[in-house]
Amino acid sequence: MTDAASDPVRDFIAKTVADHDVVLFMKGSPDQPRCGFSSQAVQILDHVGAPFVGVDVLQSDELREGIKVFTDWPTIPQLYVKGEFVGGSDIVREMFQAGELQSLMAEKGVPLGEA
Repeated sequence: MTDAASDPVRDFIAKTVADHDVVLFMKGSPDQPRCGFSSQAVQILDHVGAPFVGVDVLQSDELREGIKVFTDWPTIPQLYVKGEFVGGSDIVREMFQAGELQSLMAEKGVPLGEA
């Protein structure tokens, strides 16, 4: 039996996703992405004008592995909108190119600013 109630990494991830409309778990920060995929995701979110919180998974190995377990998704970055896991870099890019990312944000009530 796992004692998930006392997993501080899982608690941090769950609280972060619950407290913010749009969260990007990424390598580096929005101002200084540390990988191309994270950089691309930041550029897309900036382009659609979505206010978001970037969480640097390179802060700790526990966080980097924890987010992969939390979503059962093997890669970083990972985008959450209103508590729902959207996907990684490729999915975010494809949704953006199809106009689906903007629609999802609007449906979820995320205010989009100017690009």
